Amino acid sequence: MPLPSPLRRCLSVLTRCLAVCGLTLGVACASNPPKPVVDARAIIADARKIATREGVEELLKIPVGGTEQWSSVRGRDRNNPILLMIHGGPASPELPTSWAFQGGWEDFFTVVQWDQRGSGKTYNANDPARIGPTLSLDRITEDAAEVVQYLRGRYGKEKVFVLGHSWGSLVGLGLAHRHPELLFAYVGMGQVISGQENERVGYALTLAAAEAAHNAEALQELKSIAPYPEQDGSLPIQKLGIERKWSNAFGGLVHGRDGIGHYLNLAELSPDYTAKDVEAMDLGSQLSLPHLLPDLARFDFMQVTDFGCPVILFAGRHDTTTPSQVAAGWLQRVSAPSKQLVWFEHSAHMMMVEEPGRVLLHLVQDVLPLAARGPAQAQYSCWMSQNTAVRCDTGK
Repeated sequence: MPLPSPLRRCLSVLTRCLAVCGLTLGVACASNPPKPVVDARAIIADARKIATREGVEELLKIPVGGTEQWSSVRGRDRNNPILLMIHGGPASPELPTSWAFQGGWEDFFTVVQWDQRGSGKTYNANDPARIGPTLSLDRITEDAAEVVQYLRGRYGKEKVFVLGHSWGSLVGLGLAHRHPELLFAYVGMGQVISGQENERVGYALTLAAAEAAHNAEALQELKSIAPYPEQDGSLPIQKLGIERKWSNAFGGLVHGRDGIGHYLNLAELSPDYTAKDVEAMDLGSQLSLPHLLPDLARFDFMQVTDFGCPVILFAGRHDTTTPSQVAAGWLQRVSAPSKQLVWFEHSAHMMMVEEPGRVLLHLVQDVLPLAARGPAQAQYSCWMSQNTAVRCDTGK
């Protein structure tokens, strides 16, 4: 899971450009009438507006675990099953970037993005001084259970789907193990099974990439943090930062790219986030990491293999942030009503933006059928019939 990057500098660049215009090109600027200011957030909000009669489009602040926490709920048919995405980080909300990847999901699911305690909009809704001492994996997992219960009650659902990404995969896996009766299935994306084993394997892969690239600077910095993790299993934040710096540089976070700035920049255009909310992303990370990194280091589900709900893993072939081979090996030993491993051959850790079409395909093809038959399942059956010459079963 990536360390948070600094907030984007678009505004400062624009300010400098305007200053240059005003100071050195005043005559030229004055002679050209200013163009109307474009509100990109408003354009995006209008373009993605849920216009269907049965649709749902809500931005909710709800009581969770003695706090107020924000969620976005979006779908074109409220009768579709709910898909709750539990974001990574810690404290890296995916609500402000979801406008760029989840539109297709909303045809088949009612998609919920939830800002965890200490994260994003939820950071701004509570006193950080009070929230800090409450931050733990166990507390956030219980928060997730409360969010699921709230969604079940508000939308009249017996069960939901849960998709845990990166840090969110620790929360989601724990939720699936504690409360399988609430889930149609659990989907892990960038799945962590053991914090220490993930970091050990990821470090080895990053070191191998540095050696293959003959990158002397990377080799020097990576060797300087050995042993990694520490012999006691801990993950000092400074060492984690160095490992992630080079893992990202060699495409272990986003395949074929040396960073994630292009993804983080999407938050600047989010119709659901204010500028203050965007600023809170970094503040939330600063608050959360010292409290939650020890929980990441201690997390170990290697011997936890009995689940009462289906388990599906979406695995990036090039992921060195949460190395997929660890999760793939673990899944072979899992006992569950059903289980499946889906490889994304052109992805690392961020497959929802690296291979968005294939993510949608597998959500519809492999995940959706696990729900009780309903409007979305009927839509799926018709879609399959058109592509496989099978009779269209409307479920009626």
